Amino acid sequence: MADRIRTTCPYCGVGCGVIAEKAADGWVVRGDPEHPANYGRLCSKGTALGDTLGLETRLLHPVVDGRRTDWDSAITEVAGRIRAVTDLHGPDSFAFYLSGQLLTEDYYAANKLAKGYLGTANVDTNSRLCMASTVAGHRRAFGADTVPGCYDDLEQADLVVLVGSNLAWCHPVLFQRLKKAREQRATQVVVIDPRRTDSCDIADLHLALAPGSDVALFNGLLAHCEAAGVLDFAFIDAHTNGFTETLAAARADAVGTTGLDRALLTRFFDLFATTQKVVTVFSQGVNQSSAGTDKVNAIINVHLATGRIGHAGMGPFSVTGQPNAMGGREVGGLANQLAAHMGFDPASIDRVRRFWDAPKMAKKEGLKAVDLFRAIDAGKVKAVWIMATNPAVSLPETDLVRRALAKCPVVIVSDCVSDSDTLRYAHIKLPAHGWGEKSGTVTNSERTISRQLPFLSPAGEAKADWWTLARVAQALGHGEAFGWRGPEAIFREYAALTGFENGGSRDLDLSISQINDYDRFSPFQWGGKRFFGDGGFFTADRRAVLVPVSHRPPKESPTVAYPLRLNTGRYRDHWHTLTRTALAPRLSGHRDQALADIHPADAEKLGIIDGALVTVKSRLGRMIVRARLTTEQAPGQIFAPMHWNDCHTAQGLVGRLLPGHTDPQSGQPESKHAAVSVTPYATAWAGLLIAADAPTPLAPWWSRHRLDGAEATELAGSDNTQLDGLIEQLNSHFDGQVLEVRDRAKGIIRHAWVKDGKLQAALFIAPDRPDMARGWIAGLIGKALSDGSDRAAILAGKAPGRHIDQGPIICACFSVGLHTITRLIASGQAADVAQIGAALKAGTGCGSCIPELKALLGQREVAVA
Repeated sequence: MADRIRTTCPYCGVGCGVIAEKAADGWVVRGDPEHPANYGRLCSKGTALGDTLGLETRLLHPVVDGRRTDWDSAITEVAGRIRAVTDLHGPDSFAFYLSGQLLTEDYYAANKLAKGYLGTANVDTNSRLCMASTVAGHRRAFGADTVPGCYDDLEQADLVVLVGSNLAWCHPVLFQRLKKAREQRATQVVVIDPRRTDSCDIADLHLALAPGSDVALFNGLLAHCEAAGVLDFAFIDAHTNGFTETLAAARADAVGTTGLDRALLTRFFDLFATTQKVVTVFSQGVNQSSAGTDKVNAIINVHLATGRIGHAGMGPFSVTGQPNAMGGREVGGLANQLAAHMGFDPASIDRVRRFWDAPKMAKKEGLKAVDLFRAIDAGKVKAVWIMATNPAVSLPETDLVRRALAKCPVVIVSDCVSDSDTLRYAHIKLPAHGWGEKSGTVTNSERTISRQLPFLSPAGEAKADWWTLARVAQALGHGEAFGWRGPEAIFREYAALTGFENGGSRDLDLSISQINDYDRFSPFQWGGKRFFGDGGFFTADRRAVLVPVSHRPPKESPTVAYPLRLNTGRYRDHWHTLTRTALAPRLSGHRDQALADIHPADAEKLGIIDGALVTVKSRLGRMIVRARLTTEQAPGQIFAPMHWNDCHTAQGLVGRLLPGHTDPQSGQPESKHAAVSVTPYATAWAGLLIAADAPTPLAPWWSRHRLDGAEATELAGSDNTQLDGLIEQLNSHFDGQVLEVRDRAKGIIRHAWVKDGKLQAALFIAPDRPDMARGWIAGLIGKALSDGSDRAAILAGKAPGRHIDQGPIICACFSVGLHTITRLIASGQAADVAQIGAALKAGTGCGSCIPELKALLGQREVAVA
């Protein structure tokens, strides 16, 4: 392996290029200045990639029915169980559930095996949860899942509208590109979001619309553009259908459902109408809705009607959530598509069948994610192969998903980690390459294909996912069609399929890309920079379709029993279900546990104080989470993160609350509109356990995160009698000398376990949440204690004077904590963000922490509300 290699980041759909370089103490990852997605920029997660490469959480060998085995035996078992199920119950009794973490070559292999050789289209992906509504909207409007523009448009637009997108946290590098454009050319920015997010830091206007009212808003905008005389009738007449019906539907919709002040609406409408170069960026706030596809089409309708599409600095632009969500879309990773952007029309089915020489071609669409797991629960799907994803956490109706996996006769999981909520249900566990070991391609949100190259040797016996799929296909008797010797052969087969009988009739054609050196090709954007500037859509008559849409509210509304609306989403420094980012202490420092954001007015009514634990309930389930009181959250609504799971917390899984309502067009679940109640969680005691190797604690609530050198586990319970079982458990786990302090009158318990003179663990119990010098104590774990004063200080939970606790991490790029920053400000040495950056480097990396630095300075720019 080389000591320096160019590859791509494994996180969001921005698809940043990175350079991994070997250092004395591991690998250092920095941005690739030559990659067109980021030009050297990285976010906090990308910067910390080197901290996530350890082997302590890796799955290192195949496991069948709880026993370690070799690969040949595992392949035989997988093939045998798939054959047994499909022979007895038919091809649709089997399913794949895939992931945007897979490379394009992996996706293609699974798609070919299922749809061409097993005869089932039950191949869906976790991308169904993040961008399926965009796919459906693109196909309705353009005739194909075509992204019209590129990242450069953000820098060439005069107005950028962010809809349901916290770009600052979820796509930080794009946010930095937009921020720089705003500084250099006065680009105006409008944020449309019920919440006030950090993206509002650069906003000229923030529209805190009523949740789910996007269609009404954009219908109102279309009607306004018509009244203002800015519609492009030459473009409409030459290149579209459906305008008259769509305008009539827009005129009939009521913008009053947005809950926005008329003056604010008029300001936005006038700004949009009078600015020719407009890009509308949208993401999960649009997609994750039972009306998601209609929302996408409402946005596209306005751009088509004004002719603002396909030219520099203008167009609708979906930003995807995962590094290869686009690659999965391209090779048929969704149950309602075939490879190469083809659907299940008779001509496409026949074309793909002939290209693959497929003996058992699927003839109809398969089950989408939510329906797939319902079918498993109903016993209709009896074998599922899950790859690189964690549906027992990420899907709605989580308890149903877990019940389905528990009763499913065959659950196969390919993953790089040894433990996840989903792996706990697996009969067969297959070790897969992790990031740094993978070799293949990915496609980012602007259609740029890049190589992901390995710089690490595979962990243990881990194999590439395409290799595992090919071996199983060979064991099933399809050897010749799956005889690839490497990912290049798969990519070239896929590229040939995109050009097969194409002739310009389909948007995706990689047969003309002329990739000569697969291992070293430069990132390239298929289809060129932009589509549709001069029409040329991919419908039968080559005309775009304006789709009449009308406002439909979310499926569930607040009730007397459940009076608040729950919104879910991502945190700045975390990713999906924590299997990677939780390994990096600096990424856990910003939000070390799940928090429920709630407006102070709601909290006062409910008797909730900031930092207290609360129970959040829906009609389906409950979670326990710590409250964060903030005016960023609108009254009547709360926000909770999607990341936490049963491996990292007790009762902190938001999916248990979410009903499985889906969009009728896209099948994407409505993950932002659950009706919930919030009540205080009465605690009799709270605790903090710091250890390197702690058991899952016997406590009603706990949440674990990583510190430098150890892990911190916060604990709480409703009854003091619970403490006896917890301490007995810890005494059994840590077998060294026990140091103990108890003050029964005050409810204080302090324990430390020391073995061979080294600190193993420390436990602090009090009636309220203990405030300990956790960073200092974590640094002592596994180290020899110098004298009795150290032992006394540990039991006191107070660091000696030489140690300064920097507090929660604000800047993850440079690990700068809250207390360090506030001390600098209090000293008078920093009056603005630039001076903080000069003194501490905070804010000089990815820039995602700048809004928080401004808040600490009392200088936050207040967007119009």
